[in-house]
Amino acid sequence: MRLRHADGTLVHLAYCANVHPADDLPGVLDRLGRYAEPVRRLLGVPRLSIGLWLPRPVAALLAAEPAALEKLRAALDGGGLEVVTLNGFPYAGFGREVVKTDVYLPDWGDPERLAYTVDLARILAALLPGDAVRGSVSTLPLGWAPWWDGERRDRARRHLDALAAELDDLEERTGRAVRVGLEPEPGCVVETTADAARHLSGLDPRRLGVCLDACHLAVAFEEPEEALARLDAAGLPVVKTQASAALHAADPRAARSALAAFAEPRYLHQTRALEARGVHRADDLPDALGGASGGGLPVDAPWRVHFHMPLHADPPAPLTSTRAELAATLRALVGGPAARTDHIEVETYTWTVLPGGGTAGDRLVAGIAAELDWTRAELLRLGLTDETA
Repeated sequence: MRLRHADGTLVHLAYCANVHPADDLPGVLDRLGRYAEPVRRLLGVPRLSIGLWLPRPVAALLAAEPAALEKLRAALDGGGLEVVTLNGFPYAGFGREVVKTDVYLPDWGDPERLAYTVDLARILAALLPGDAVRGSVSTLPLGWAPWWDGERRDRARRHLDALAAELDDLEERTGRAVRVGLEPEPGCVVETTADAARHLSGLDPRRLGVCLDACHLAVAFEEPEEALARLDAAGLPVVKTQASAALHAADPRAARSALAAFAEPRYLHQTRALEARGVHRADDLPDALGGASGGGLPVDAPWRVHFHMPLHADPPAPLTSTRAELAATLRALVGGPAARTDHIEVETYTWTVLPGGGTAGDRLVAGIAAELDWTRAELLRLGLTDETA
């Protein structure tokens, strides 16, 4: 969907296809027809933006074979779908039974991460609508912090500089601009906007910046306006924003059983507790909860869990979500006199692991549509106008 900011910026609102991952091109095409087109019809819009997730084998195929890319483009056009952004964070296997820390491999110290991202940028340049100003690709924030060392850091910097040069060349050859945003995430080398300022400053701001995920921002207990000020001071543009909400427990002791229902085995659910002396960290929700042997995070301070919650609905009491913090993030980004991002992507990839069983078919379509409708309404409330056509 498309909205116009008062400053003239065209803001694209999409949803991320990693909620229904596929491992090959036939699977990607199947998901477009099974989910994306029905979402568009349910919303009653003639055109819907989708943030594609293309696993490494699919990206390699599309980058190498024009006929395969044309097949994808035809499916998008035929379904009333457009693509201005790709999610390049997961490399492959995002639909496996257990993902956890594998999602951080390969990291930016590995040349294969560079090759994958360059392929994504080339694919996106070919898929962009003719009137799109630019495309965006989100990627992981360097790597998982416990695995990071000086050698990986130095290689990553070289790879990011090479990526910027590749993006320069891409625009020169095609006339299409693509930017890449590193996405701060709990537990990673770049967890917060302060980390982004420390590790990413000096990158080419015409090509590289930050993908600001509102769930991750909330889990870190960051205030949106302060976070944006840090990024501005570091010269890091917000290339893309992911509209997402975290799980919040104001009283973790009282909410223990409700929290335990979200401790599922597929994805990593980093958890943070905020005390006056600082933020306490656990790499996953089961670690935060502790066990028979004790341990875990302090229960006399609020917790936030990296579990992307449906934007339009509340979790079971006494839990809540950080939907209010998401609204504040959107307000900071596009509620002022100038738009500070032009790509917004709803990224609730956890529908199928919510307590109570998987969500598939019509329920998933209805959920995605409801999230997009909530986000569109929030953007309209901030003064944007709907230009979906």
